[in-house]
Amino acid sequence: MTENTKKKTYTKLTGTGPILVTGGTGKTGRRVAERLTALGVPVRAGSRTGEVRFDWQDESGWAAALAGAAAAYITYYPDLAVPGAAGAMAAFGRIAAASGVRRLVLLSGRGEPQAAVAEEALRGAAGAVELTVVRSAFFAQNFSEGALLDGVLGGELVFPAGSTAEPFLDIDDLADVVVAALTGEGHAGAVYELTGPRSLTFEEAAAELGRAAGRPVRYVPVSGPAYAEVLEGFGVSGPEAGFLAELFATLLDGHNSATTDDVKRVLGREAKEFTAFAREAARDGAWHG
Repeated sequence: MTENTKKKTYTKLTGTGPILVTGGTGKTGRRVAERLTALGVPVRAGSRTGEVRFDWQDESGWAAALAGAAAAYITYYPDLAVPGAAGAMAAFGRIAAASGVRRLVLLSGRGEPQAAVAEEALRGAAGAVELTVVRSAFFAQNFSEGALLDGVLGGELVFPAGSTAEPFLDIDDLADVVVAALTGEGHAGAVYELTGPRSLTFEEAAAELGRAAGRPVRYVPVSGPAYAEVLEGFGVSGPEAGFLAELFATLLDGHNSATTDDVKRVLGREAKEFTAFAREAARDGAWHG
């Protein structure tokens, strides 16, 4: 499909209204906004400090952000599993439906029971609005532009994953799937579980990162409570640090280790290998610090 055909398809499906990208400056939102813009799709990038103000803690601005939008990409901060997320999703769904939004794509967590509750709250409140849920594995980019970047730079990845394997997902693949769901047909009602093509333990991931970065990187397993203390040392509040540590312990108990082919189902190509991600990140200077 040519770029012009894609643009015509978008116009046919969703009209000329913009797509609201919540968290438009974040890791996934930025990539989704860039791809939509490249297709000629009007984008409304919402953030707490940007031109289009959107704050999950201030519902008063949501209707203005959604006014006239044809579709929306939803990324809830800090995670759909936190208390209050289901209520926020229900409120957002009601406002989106009242605003005439036709299509929603929600970023969710893979294997998170509480996130599934929030998904259902959005689904119930949005009514006839088309909803696609994208459940993601652990982002590969957490090592290059996220919470674990400092660990790679310092040579020690401290994390409560034990020997569990995880099918790390490249965010570029996630963004491509989200854009396909926002602009194409056949995704309404779908729940996609996105993973990379291979599962690695954090020890194996550290070795691959070290080879790509040209520096030794080792994995240091810790308990959940010990990791919460590490997070607090980086300025994360006690309650949030405790929540995150507990969440990682829940997600990294082995039940998410299997890979899926949903990236290929949506995009018609294989998901990016972790080795390829690491080489590209090194080439782009992620670990030059």
